[in-house]
Amino acid sequence: MIAPAQIAASGSKDRLRLWLRLLKLSRRVDAQLRDRLRTDFGSTLPRFDVMAALARDDAGLKMSQLSGVLRVSNGNVTGIVDRLALDKLVERVPVPGDRRAMVVRLTQAGRAEFTRQATAHEAWINEMLGAFTPQEARHMAARLAELAEKATGPETKNVR
Repeated sequence: MIAPAQIAASGSKDRLRLWLRLLKLSRRVDAQLRDRLRTDFGSTLPRFDVMAALARDDAGLKMSQLSGVLRVSNGNVTGIVDRLALDKLVERVPVPGDRRAMVVRLTQAGRAEFTRQATAHEAWINEMLGAFTPQEARHMAARLAELAEKATGPETKNVR
């Protein structure tokens, strides 16, 4: 067992405080984004996340790929895609040679709507994190990526 004096000397309390502050900031930013998407666009963060994932790939993604990118269940993605399809923001296209599989992709209207929301989203983040200089933001992002890689392995390009 580690003695209390060793724990204090190790800086663990400082790291614990850092973690709690990062968590608190993340929750606040998340809450503000959810509120602004709802207020300004009548939308939700999960809808935005689905459109963002689809915007990265013009050919679209299979539902299983989409749920993997977003790290949520197929059931969660299906409900969101159903509503986006009703709004004509995404379309489902059959996969040739696989009667059960569908590719989901943004429609032209969906791409235009995502561009509108993404522009606002970027401005909101810029406003919320405006206390950081661009250099500080790049440095912190790099450090957090290093820490994430040590904790979980290399990040993929699809992780936001």
